[in-house]
Amino acid sequence: MQTTDRPGRTPQRRDAHSNHRRILATARQQLRDDPDTSLDSIAKAAGVARRTLYGHFPSREALVAELTQGAEQALQRAFAAVRIPDADPVEATARMVLAAWAMGDQYRMLIALGRRHPQETAIRATLAPAREEAVANIRRGQHQGVFADHVPAPVLAQALEALTLALAEENAANRWTDPTGVAAATACLVAAGVAPQAAAFQVQDVVRRLRAAVVV
Repeated sequence: MQTTDRPGRTPQRRDAHSNHRRILATARQQLRDDPDTSLDSIAKAAGVARRTLYGHFPSREALVAELTQGAEQALQRAFAAVRIPDADPVEATARMVLAAWAMGDQYRMLIALGRRHPQETAIRATLAPAREEAVANIRRGQHQGVFADHVPAPVLAQALEALTLALAEENAANRWTDPTGVAAATACLVAAGVAPQAAAFQVQDVVRRLRAAVVV
């Protein structure tokens, strides 16, 4: 015997999905700005009752876990979309910065949580492949003489990550405008030891090729 949903069930289900998405979007922004923000603060900012939020996420850890999983998938897609075989270290680094920039709040949230909560194993694991790739690019560039070698590659990679995050925060606060990440990628290459004019040319060339690939 076939049954039908009770009246009002579908709208309730839609409301639940809508609340879930709104909670996640709000939490992403709140944790981006304050990695220690509470679930109560997130519920208030999302415009939902505390019991509604706790119905979706029984703990802060559960909320962070879902955000981290989504950000991990986005991170993998973003870097896969710009990665090309045998790219030289300067181009590869520029492509990584542009990919991170395109992720916006997700990238900033991951970095912020990873720094304030180093015990979060899932976050460290999510960031590890990208960080290892960045270090490898810089190490190759140092060996080839295109990147400065006054500090070890892992230290320089951390410095460039911090620079990217700082610039992204300024961009989000509208104190500095860089919608596509071109200026940020150029700044990172300059900080890595590339001459400003060469850095600007390299980033513009990467952007042109990325746009051409999308058109094709």
